[in-house]
Amino acid sequence: MKYISTRGGIEPISFKDSVMMGLATDGGLILPEQLPTAGPEIIEKWEGLDYHELAYEVISLFIDDITSKDLKAMIDNAYKNFDTPEVTPLVKVGDLHILELFHGPTLAFKDIALQFLGNLFSYLLKERNEKMNILGATSGDTGSAAIYGVKGKENINIFILHPHGRVSPIQALQMTTVPDKNVFNIAINGTFDDCQAIVKNIFNDIPFKSQYKLGAVNSINWARILAQVVYYVYSFLWIKNKEGAERVDFSVPTGNFGDIFAGYVARRLISPHIERLILATNENNILTRFIMEGRYKIAQRVIPTVSPSMDIQIASNFERYIYYLFGQDPQRVKRAMEQFEKTGEIVFNPDEMTMAREDFASASISQPETIETIRAVYRNTGYVLDPHTAVGVAAAKRLSSALLRHSIVCLATAHPAKFARTVKEAIGHEPKRPASLEDIEKRPTRLKLLPADIGAVKAYIQQQAT
Repeated sequence: MKYISTRGGIEPISFKDSVMMGLATDGGLILPEQLPTAGPEIIEKWEGLDYHELAYEVISLFIDDITSKDLKAMIDNAYKNFDTPEVTPLVKVGDLHILELFHGPTLAFKDIALQFLGNLFSYLLKERNEKMNILGATSGDTGSAAIYGVKGKENINIFILHPHGRVSPIQALQMTTVPDKNVFNIAINGTFDDCQAIVKNIFNDIPFKSQYKLGAVNSINWARILAQVVYYVYSFLWIKNKEGAERVDFSVPTGNFGDIFAGYVARRLISPHIERLILATNENNILTRFIMEGRYKIAQRVIPTVSPSMDIQIASNFERYIYYLFGQDPQRVKRAMEQFEKTGEIVFNPDEMTMAREDFASASISQPETIETIRAVYRNTGYVLDPHTAVGVAAAKRLSSALLRHSIVCLATAHPAKFARTVKEAIGHEPKRPASLEDIEKRPTRLKLLPADIGAVKAYIQQQAT
């Protein structure tokens, strides 16, 4: 299996090299040369496998340069610290299935990928006798999950940018209370889009990237997307086994398009068993407007909401999808992304939007609707949603009668205790805290406050990098 750039500017590379490259050196995003498909005999073979076993079977379709023994060990190690052997259990809540992705060490879906990616980095650095400085941006959960994936590991430093005051208090504390010396938290006076733009610009500075051996931990790194493909396949097989369903729909709260792009890869992998993917957005709804209007256009500003991890205008993984929407034409992707950088807009033709609407439905959910969804689900079932999951549930309920005909799985992307204030507003009391969050406010914190300036961030990396 070889890997290429969405913009066509690199020669095909191995999976190992794709992990270490992160963002392609031509500014594009890395993808497999061809997406594999699993026929009926393979899917039948996968039925009855536990999560670890299924993860190996799915991930190994995309990797041919790591031994089976080493890959299995990395996968087993990645999920050993989850608080349930199922890793991503499904729970029936009313007429929906909730896929709980928050059973890892930082109580968010990012743990699924970043525990695996941390092991990959450690494995490859040891193999190559190299060091790495990981650089990433977070709108909330990626930062702490990335930090927990590599904290204390040899030969790795991690620099995480987050928008100061624009993540939940618990999210900020999960990052800034980690005492390990290889962890550097950078609070940026700006939005997540500012953080993301700084990171992307630094990665595009190839001499700087090479000199300081920068590695990517955001969902621009293909290995993260790959690890997330597994739980879509796992969900389908679970529902097929329990309910005999042959097709499933997924509702995905998303801002950066990474989690739902993993769903798109899974849809291609086990076609036709995933019928539709719902792009569930909050008021920062560039992706919903893409589906509804046929244009991908930046709004004037990012709106702070009760689902802060989705407060994003520029979805960094969207480029991967338009690569397929444009018939795998890298030159057209390159032109479109260059146009987007100049004008803030990409317009799609009717045929392309017909294809996109076969893959996705979409709904934008307001903050009052989000809070009312948390309240209603709790009142009717006793189940507590976090505000991001509530966006996905509200979108599924809005679209279920009109568009969807199958079992619906809503991705629960974070534990509700991470957003206690919003949950309390909805149901009258805070959700119970897991043990990992007890007394977190009393722990010492460490961060560096910087302006939204590329030069300032580069200077800090230069001071701290090894």
